[in-house]
Amino acid sequence: MRKIFILFFISIVSLYNVNAQSVSDSLDIVDYSEKKTYEIGSITVEGAPDKDRSAIKSIAGLKEGDKITIPGLEVPKAVKSLLKLRLFDDVQLQIARIEDDIVHLKLVLIERPTLARYSYSGVKKSKHDDLNDIVKNILNKGGIVTDDQKALAKNKIEEYFIEKGRLDAKVVVEELPDENKDNAVRLVFNVDEGKKVKIKNIVFEGNNVASDRKLRKKMKKTKRCWTLFKKSKFIKENYEEDKDKLIAYYNSLGHRDAKILKDSIWRNEDGEMMIVISIEEGNKYFFRDITWKGNSLYSDEQLESVLGIVKGDAYDPELLQNRLTYSLDGRDVSSLYMDDGYLFFDIQPTEIAVVNDSIDIEMRIYEGPQATINEVKIAGNDRTNEHVVRRALRTRPGEKFSRSQIIRSQREIINLGYFNPESMSINTPVNPQRGTVDIEYVLEETPSDQLELSAGYGGASGLIGTLGVSFNNFSLRNVKNRETWSPLPQGDGQKLSLRIQSNSRFFRSYNFSFTEPWLGGKKPNSFTIGAVHSAIDYSQFGSGALKITRLFSGLGTQLKWPDDFFSSSTTLNIETIKLDDYQSNQFIAEYEGERVAITNGDFRNFSITQTFARSSISEPLYPRRGSRVSLSVQLTPPYSLFRKDEYWRLGEGEKEALIAEFSEERGPRFPPTASEIETLIASAESAKKYQWLEYHKWKFNTEWYFNLYDKLVFMTQIKMGFLGSYDSSIGTPPFERFALRGYEVADINNGQSAAVYDKFTFELRYPLSLNPSSTIYAKLFAQGGNAWNSFEEFNPFDMRRSVGGGLRVFLPMFGLLGFDYGFGFDKTVPEGSNIGAYGQFNIVLGFEPE
Repeated sequence: MRKIFILFFISIVSLYNVNAQSVSDSLDIVDYSEKKTYEIGSITVEGAPDKDRSAIKSIAGLKEGDKITIPGLEVPKAVKSLLKLRLFDDVQLQIARIEDDIVHLKLVLIERPTLARYSYSGVKKSKHDDLNDIVKNILNKGGIVTDDQKALAKNKIEEYFIEKGRLDAKVVVEELPDENKDNAVRLVFNVDEGKKVKIKNIVFEGNNVASDRKLRKKMKKTKRCWTLFKKSKFIKENYEEDKDKLIAYYNSLGHRDAKILKDSIWRNEDGEMMIVISIEEGNKYFFRDITWKGNSLYSDEQLESVLGIVKGDAYDPELLQNRLTYSLDGRDVSSLYMDDGYLFFDIQPTEIAVVNDSIDIEMRIYEGPQATINEVKIAGNDRTNEHVVRRALRTRPGEKFSRSQIIRSQREIINLGYFNPESMSINTPVNPQRGTVDIEYVLEETPSDQLELSAGYGGASGLIGTLGVSFNNFSLRNVKNRETWSPLPQGDGQKLSLRIQSNSRFFRSYNFSFTEPWLGGKKPNSFTIGAVHSAIDYSQFGSGALKITRLFSGLGTQLKWPDDFFSSSTTLNIETIKLDDYQSNQFIAEYEGERVAITNGDFRNFSITQTFARSSISEPLYPRRGSRVSLSVQLTPPYSLFRKDEYWRLGEGEKEALIAEFSEERGPRFPPTASEIETLIASAESAKKYQWLEYHKWKFNTEWYFNLYDKLVFMTQIKMGFLGSYDSSIGTPPFERFALRGYEVADINNGQSAAVYDKFTFELRYPLSLNPSSTIYAKLFAQGGNAWNSFEEFNPFDMRRSVGGGLRVFLPMFGLLGFDYGFGFDKTVPEGSNIGAYGQFNIVLGFEPE
């Protein structure tokens, strides 16, 4: 306080000495040898025109009418209070004039400059956005710039580059007057990134049980510079975490006393980092006697069976903890209790004896009372109606608490496809006094509707355009409520799909489907209706036309046996197929031992499809574990049971009319040959044979997902299909047949559609992005499969093999997009062809191919 007073006194004296005459004219001379008390008559503020005058006086602690002693403590206190705001470079309290015992004061303020803008030098523009995200949280444009703020921004920018491995990064902050604004400055952050410092080597000392290579693999975030697919950079926090992982790894091997004695880090002459870690492995320990205390609900034998650890196993505290508290496969003691409502259950493994290399463990159990669910809350469902989420839950108020049912509820919510699985959280606040628990599901909505809009030029096909929309969270009951439209009414979990494709010249296709997943709103009984119409007109090329119209309706339900992962669906299909001189050789039938193409006819396909499926996967866009198995059978009525033998034979009159019509089309100059007439009659009789299609069609599909490591997933899949007939004399129809990455259609079954096929697939998948707005993963695959005309020819060991890689992209607005490139080992290629002839590029749109 004395220093402030002295400074103020000196400044007043200096002001008088420098401007003696002007001061004597404008200010009263005050004798400071004696203290005197005055009444403040007025206070004027000079400078800082945009600052509130009343606020400045209030902060200074000065008010008209108050008493002030000169010299006294009030003056330096007022100056200090204003300087503490850090808004002013200088503050002066002057005496304007004195009238008897009344003093008139003047506050002279010199404002600090404000920040007009900031920029960077020495760094690429691609990093400016990242740096702006850092600086904008520290400096505000239009605000006062302090030295502390500049120092903090400097440090944060240096930390940004250090985290990228540039340990020598330096930043110098330069403050310059702004040319475009008065009393304003601009800051320039001069960045010297320095070279990226890589870790030359990581060396271990004292390790005998685990090799250097094995230990380096356990250090997930600290890698040497030549590690494949991993960046080499040193971050202190990550390095400390990796050291903990080394000890955890030794503990898992039974070395409970393992520790890091010391570690050394230095830079060599090339500036690269060297790391040496000295380890003391300690002795290896084993489990000996495991006893249980406090368990009344389950016997020791039951708990030991779930624990799965026996005498003589290597002592692994991490495995022990997982088997007691939480294991991904559900094999843990806690699940046994918590699935039966014992939320307050607790178990503490205690080492009661360590003898040589053996450890005795006592499991001290507190079972506690059963807990019931009080409230189930849902938050974050901004678009999806609450009843859509609630009906997917397995946790209901009044029921016993069950951890497995919470996990199952989480899976069901994710499988709805409306929420971000990465951000979903579940809170379980407990009320021990009442023995209840609340469950809150915190969700984040993600876009679920899909738009397909594409155009392409296909040579003779001309311009082909596709427009499709899928509203996966549609609401039929809110059609009249315009507030729910975005762009159509949404929120009830219904699915509406519309698709149009045409090239305006000879091809057009229309698709429509609607699904209500909870028909009646009480049970998960789905109802689906839809229609498809496709037309191909090659008549201008002399190849005829094809029209297919199909109506379908289906009912699905969730089963409770063998477990509630099973589901059943039944679909009724009504389809008409019309061929008008269609010369594509697409529909081939067996006729008296020969293959004949069907080119004309009207065909009816009335069938019912029954599917049984079991799916235990979660996260449908990128499954990491679980399986999906389905078996379907498609049946038509056995019309042949009610028809006479060889009903398809044409009468003599029908044959003559057919030949006459064909001859008229050919003209008198080109009469049909005997061979052409035989083919014509064979095609017509084959068309009559299959006018009402009859068949039974079986399809089997199974997929298994295994999370190998981190996000790396192994997927194996088996697909099989069989098309059979009721009457061997009629055989399988030329329709409803089955059509391998790395192969053209012509490479399989002589280019013909088949009655039997199989396909075996093995894939390694790794995600590049799990963001719901763009889920992307890469894959490597090995595949084998084949197709045959009949079950008698079926040979599962006769496969067309291929290997390759691909990419899958799921965009909420566009659905599934994919690219594959496969090499077919068993392709027949012309002699002298290069390796590219064995390859085949495939584009996947909407769904995976058969």
